[in-house]
Amino acid sequence: MTGKTANALPLPPSAHEDAHHEPSYTISALAKEFGITTRTIRFYESRGLISPERIGTARRYSKRDRARLILILRGRNLGFTVEDVSDYLSLYDSDPGQLAQTRHLLDKVKAAIAEIETKRHDIERSLADLAEIRARCEAHLKKNA
Repeated sequence: MTGKTANALPLPPSAHEDAHHEPSYTISALAKEFGITTRTIRFYESRGLISPERIGTARRYSKRDRARLILILRGRNLGFTVEDVSDYLSLYDSDPGQLAQTRHLLDKVKAAIAEIETKRHDIERSLADLAEIRARCEAHLKKNA
């Protein structure tokens, strides 16, 4: 046996194992994996959202950095600001007793949910309107064909 368990998952193609058998990722590999630019990743780094290890001029991103990047991208796709995402990520690093910060984040999440629910309602209404127009057009074409 090679030391791997039967249930072990292979590393993503962007991963490299270091001397401690911890996968690490290059900036270009992460950018390619997530469909973003290296400049975007550097921006998140400059804002303190991720902190790769520096080896000379190269950056090596850990599994933790990759996981945080996933959370950052999810948050941004949901319409959260970089500051909101930073607040969210700080909960992972903070003292569990920071209840005020958690309440503040909860308020932002509730507001985002309400906004998305409103957008969903608007989209559903638009879809219904378009379906009605389509049905009328199809009926008109069928009648006059």
